[in-house]
Amino acid sequence: MKTICTSFIEAINDIQDGATILVGGFGLVGIPENLILALMERDIKDLTVISNNCGVDEWGLGLLLQRHQIKKMIGSYVGENKEFERQVLSGELEVELTPQGTLAERIRAGGAGIPAFFTPAGVGTPVAEGKEVREFDGKQYVLEHAITADFSLVRASKGDKMGNLIYNKTARNFNPGVAAAGKITIAEVEELVEIGELNPDHIHTPSIYVQRMVVGKQHKKIERLTVSK
Repeated sequence: MKTICTSFIEAINDIQDGATILVGGFGLVGIPENLILALMERDIKDLTVISNNCGVDEWGLGLLLQRHQIKKMIGSYVGENKEFERQVLSGELEVELTPQGTLAERIRAGGAGIPAFFTPAGVGTPVAEGKEVREFDGKQYVLEHAITADFSLVRASKGDKMGNLIYNKTARNFNPGVAAAGKITIAEVEELVEIGELNPDHIHTPSIYVQRMVVGKQHKKIERLTVSK
C-alpha cells in the first residue's frame, strides 16, 4: 500500500523552497490543480518547474507565476499566459523553451534512466545553440539531456491503493512520463479504489513509480470555451 494523504497540504509537505518539480498536464487538461493550489497556499518559492506550459493567468501554474513562486520554467509553450510573457520580457523569470516532442522525450528518457539522446528537432535553430551537434547517416542531430526532478505531480482519474493509475482520455498527455521521471511522485486522483479493482491492461502508470496519493475533485476549468452559434 502507498501512503494515502488526508490533505493536499500533507501530500506536498516535504517540498521546500528551491525544489525542482515536474508537473503533468497539457493546457488545463490533466493538471494536478489541487496540488498546485497547495503549493500556492504554502508559498513555496524559487521553484524550477518543468511542464508543457504554465497554465493560464487565473489557473494552474499561472497562479504560482502571479505570486512569483517560480524561478525557472522549462516548457514548450507560452500560450495564453500574459503574466508569463510579462515576466519573461522583464527578466523576472528564467525560461528554457524546448520543442514539444523533445520535451516529452527528455522526460521519458529521464524516467527510463537514459541520460541523453540525439534528435533532429531544433538543428540549425537557437534551440541547438551551445549543444553538441553530430552527424548520423548524412543528417545532423542535436544532443539533448534527459529531465528528472525532485518531485513529480500528476493527476489521474482513478488509482488503487497500491498506486496504480489510470488517466482519463486526453488527460493522459504528459502524466505517465512525468510520473516516471520524479524521485518522489505524488498523484492526485479523483477516485481511489481497492487493490485488484483496476484492470491490469488498463493501467497507464504502474505503482512502482508512485510514492504518495491524495484524493481530490477536479474543478473542470476550460482554457478557452468555444460554443456553436
